Amino acid sequence: MKSTSKGIHLILLGIGISSRLGLGQTPGTFTATGNMTMPRFFHTSTLLADGRVLIAGGTMIETSAVSSSQIQLKSLSSAELYDPRTGTFTPTGSMTTPRDGHTATLLPDGKVLIAGGGIANDPSLSDPTLASAELYDPGTCTFSATGDMTVARWFQTATLLNNGKVLIAGGSQGPGPQTDLASTELYDPSTGTFTATGNMASPRADTATLLPNGKVLITRGNPDGPPPHLSSAELYDPSIGTFASAGYTTVEHGGPTATLIMNGRVLIAGGDVGDGDGSSVSAELYDPATEAFSSTANMIVGRLQNTATLLSDGTVLFAGGHNVIDLAASAEIYDPVQEAFGRTASMPTARELHTATLLNDGRVLIAGGDDERYWIPETILSSAELYTPAALVPAPVLVSLSGDGKGQGAIWHSATGLIASYQNPAVAEEILSMYTISLLEGGVVPPQVAIGGQLAEILFFGDAPGYPGYFQVNFRVPNGVAPGSAVSVRLTYIGRPSNAVTIGLQ
Repeated sequence: MKSTSKGIHLILLGIGISSRLGLGQTPGTFTATGNMTMPRFFHTSTLLADGRVLIAGGTMIETSAVSSSQIQLKSLSSAELYDPRTGTFTPTGSMTTPRDGHTATLLPDGKVLIAGGGIANDPSLSDPTLASAELYDPGTCTFSATGDMTVARWFQTATLLNNGKVLIAGGSQGPGPQTDLASTELYDPSTGTFTATGNMASPRADTATLLPNGKVLITRGNPDGPPPHLSSAELYDPSIGTFASAGYTTVEHGGPTATLIMNGRVLIAGGDVGDGDGSSVSAELYDPATEAFSSTANMIVGRLQNTATLLSDGTVLFAGGHNVIDLAASAEIYDPVQEAFGRTASMPTARELHTATLLNDGRVLIAGGDDERYWIPETILSSAELYTPAALVPAPVLVSLSGDGKGQGAIWHSATGLIASYQNPAVAEEILSMYTISLLEGGVVPPQVAIGGQLAEILFFGDAPGYPGYFQVNFRVPNGVAPGSAVSVRLTYIGRPSNAVTIGLQ
C-alpha cells in the first residue's frame, strides 16, 4: 500500500542523501577507542536514541579480596555512557542495585528497561538471583525502580515485541546448582508491571529472536536437562500468549548466537558442542516461511561467548570468544547472499564475554569482557575498540519540513497527502506515510515506528516511488497516545533509532 505527497518533493530535493560515511578509519579493521571507566564483563550495552551507548552493571574482581589462592567476583551497580563523537566513556547514574547477567532493553519511549540478573558473592543473600527491575532515563541520566518480575531470574532473554511489551523468557535461579526456568512474563511499559504469560515446554532460553511476523523464536541450551538436550526450539505467539514447537536445530550447540538477518531468516551459530566439550563451528538458518532449520556454511573458527552483530549492509560480524585451546582475537563476516563466512581483521585484544553494539554511523563498539578463560584481576578488561565495516551505512533519518531533521515531520495523511500538522492533526487508527533513508534494499525485516512512545503497526515499507535512495513507510497511529501539537515520531531499524520529528495528533 503506497501513497505519495507532492508537497514533500522540494524538501527531498533540498536535503540530499549519502549512504556512505568517511570516518578516517581503514575499512574492515578494528581500532582502539577510549577505555571504560572500570573493567567489567557480564554487563549490558544499549544504543540510546541520541546515539550514545549505555554500559550498565556486570562483574569485576574485587582486588582487595584477591590472594594467590582465591579471587572474589563483585557485581557492579555503576553505569557509564560512550559518546561516539568523542570516543570516550563517562560515568552516569548508578543502578538501584548491583547486578550482572541481567537484560537491558531500549523501550519505545527512549528509556531502558534493566531486569533481573544476580549479585555475586554477597553473604547476606540466601539467593543471589534478582526479581527487581529498573528504568534508565537518558534525559535525567538516572535509574529508578519499576515493578518486580514475577520470578527472579539470571541470564534470561528479553525481547521487545511489536505491541511495545517486553517478553522475558527462561533464565536460571537459585544459589549453587541453579534451576533452569521454563516460565516467561511480559513487561508493560504503560503500567510498569510484569505479568506471567505462557510457559515454554522446556526450561531455559539461550536465544530469543523477534521474527518479521511478530513471533519470537526461542532456542535453548541445557546439557543437564532431559533429551533432546540442546536442539529443541519454540515459537512464542504474542497474539495468544502461548508457545508452540519450532522443531529442532540441525546440531546441538549450547549458548550459540542468534541473529535475524535481513532476508527474514535467523542465523544460529557457534556455542558449545556439548556439556563443556568445546566450541562449535556449526551454523544454521531458521526460515519462518518453512518453519524449519537447515545447515549453512561452517564458521572459520569455533566460538563460544563471542558476539554476533548484524551490520548495516546486512552482513554479520562475529568477534572474539573462546574454544578449548585458547581465546580468540579473530573475527569473521557472514555473507547471507553467499551463505559463507569470510575472514576480516583481528581485534587488538583477544576477549570473550564482551558486548558489541552497532552505532549510528555504522561502526561497531566492542567493550569489556575478559582476555583469559580463568578470571584474574589483570584479565578483566576496561578496553574498548571500534570495528569499521567495508560499507558504512548511517542510521535512518526522518525528514522534517525545516530540512534539519527537527520539528514538524514530513509525515502525511495517506488518504489525502496533507501533512499531519497541528492544523490538520492525525487521529488514532489513521494511516500515515513518511520517507526515510538507510533501509536495506530488498530486506523483509520491518522497521519499528514509535509515536508518542508507543509502537505503531507497520503496513508497508519499501522503495519510495520516484525518489531513488529513499524508502517509504506506512503505519497506523496506535490508540492511547496523548494528543498534542508536537507528538514525537521516531523510527528504529536494525536496532538504530532515527532522529525524532513531530506530528499533530488529536
